Amino acid sequence: MKTRVLRAMAAVSILTITVPASAVPGPRVSVATVAELHQPLPLPYDEKADADRQVAQAKARAKASGKRLLIDMGGNWCPDCRVLAGIFELPEVKAFIERHYVVVTVDVGRLDKNQQIARHYGIQKLNGVPAVLIVDPRTDKLLNADRLFALSDARHMTPQALADWLAQWI
Repeated sequence: MKTRVLRAMAAVSILTITVPASAVPGPRVSVATVAELHQPLPLPYDEKADADRQVAQAKARAKASGKRLLIDMGGNWCPDCRVLAGIFELPEVKAFIERHYVVVTVDVGRLDKNQQIARHYGIQKLNGVPAVLIVDPRTDKLLNADRLFALSDARHMTPQALADWLAQWI
């Protein structure tokens, strides 16, 4: 238990340190802990989807709308991926995301599927999931190369910390 608390505190402090002062404020989240999320948690990844086509379509929509592209790479087997999806479904977070991002989810299997998407952005191998890629669709440039795995411990973070992390890329 002590280890979990320390990991959660470390994750929150990392997020606090990495959020620039000029960031748009994140939405105020209505739940304080992951345990308060609606159950069962979502299964957000379509294992049969054509990920290349979906990413290309999402990128085109993001470019046309002036929004950032958020590529959520993970698997339905991953508890942190499902927690992240649950937080994304909170009404206040969902509205924030819809204002600022076009989101596409990409199933990575057991880290053995759709790796070409990560490689396109200079990531040779995913080290964990969820891996959240924030892309400027005008330049196709990855904006968070040094923080791809910041949310890979989502179940030990506060929903507010996750929402604040999203806000820094606006």
